[in-house]
Amino acid sequence: MPWTKAARIKYQRSGLRYTSDLTDAEWALIARKMPPRRRLGRPREVNLREIVQAIFYILSSGCQWRALP
Repeated sequence: MPWTKAARIKYQRSGLRYTSDLTDAEWALIARKMPPRRRLGRPREVNLREIVQAIFYILSSGCQWRALP
C-alpha cells in the first residue's frame, strides 16, 4: 500500500530527538502497561519513558548500552 499524504503526516517523526523515540500517542499506549508507583519504598528516580526510548534506540541502531548518548 503506497503512502498517502494523510499517512505521511500521521507517521512523521521529524519533531523527535531520534527516529526511535516515542510520540505522545505511542507512549500513552505503552504507559498503561508500566508498573505503577508503589506507596512504600523509595520514589522513582528515573523516567520510565526515557528507559523505554533507550531500549528502542538500542534495538534500532544496534549500539551498545554504554554507548548511548
